[in-house]
Amino acid sequence: MNIVFLDADTMGNMDLASVFETLGNYKQYGTTPEDRIIERIQSADVVITNKVKLGMDVFNQCPDLKLICIAATGMNNIDLEAAQAHNIAVKNVSAYSTESVAQHTYSLIFALLNHIRYFDQYVKDKNGYSRSKIFSSFDREFSEINGKIVGIVGLGTIGKRVATIAQLFGARVLYYSTSGINNQTEFERVNLNELLANSDIISIHAPLNNATKNLFGITEFKKMKPKSILVNTGRGGIINESDLALALNQEYIAGAALDVFEQEPILSENPLLKISNPDKLILSPHIAWASIESRERLLKGILKNIREFYT
Repeated sequence: MNIVFLDADTMGNMDLASVFETLGNYKQYGTTPEDRIIERIQSADVVITNKVKLGMDVFNQCPDLKLICIAATGMNNIDLEAAQAHNIAVKNVSAYSTESVAQHTYSLIFALLNHIRYFDQYVKDKNGYSRSKIFSSFDREFSEINGKIVGIVGLGTIGKRVATIAQLFGARVLYYSTSGINNQTEFERVNLNELLANSDIISIHAPLNNATKNLFGITEFKKMKPKSILVNTGRGGIINESDLALALNQEYIAGAALDVFEQEPILSENPLLKISNPDKLILSPHIAWASIESRERLLKGILKNIREFYT
């Protein structure tokens, strides 16, 4: 069995070779540009990819390919119809990152609500806390999640976990089903306008598709509470980033935190990098999924998919 991992750098510094070499001949590449895909997998039986796109042109020239393992949950980088036409199986790994994403979601929420970045610098600044006449600081006000309304956009496995944690903090949970078919009796389902108008914290956990592309634009931001915050650890493209920059500058909302972007890595000219008050915005580089435990579960899931396919 010939196994090729096209973008192994997406797994971090894990020792992948020792795992996949137990199955057959294994070769990995940190990243793979489009013009190198075919030469690298032409004789492969199994291809592992996170973000490298594979479609009909590739399949036509790779007659040995039998299985594509996606090192992720989303499968939008694979032409599934073309794969089926070539009798190529496509397997993903689900639910491996739930705890990691939920934890990072609250890290972003707390960073915004509790002004962690500001207070950290205030204490470290020799002209700040050390010269204060009192033991505390009231330069930035923060409030509790307890008693607030948390709105969840997309109540899948991760969204449900974030909602459950919100209840533990004493929040009321509302959710909006982006598919229109998700009904959870333990949480209150509302339409998008109700969620926007009532939520103090909105957390996005939806896939990117025709129903969610640019779901949050300037019209939606104007419907939100001026003191509300928006968090996206779902998919880039659900938020119109130019409109979000405008909403923050015009103070339609109090703050936002994003782990995902329309273009990844983020473009240097992205308007979010140029907002007038950077304290209103927390950004992280698509790492919510990537705890070491999450990546270990993902690796085990890929290995399981290959073994099951060949048994």
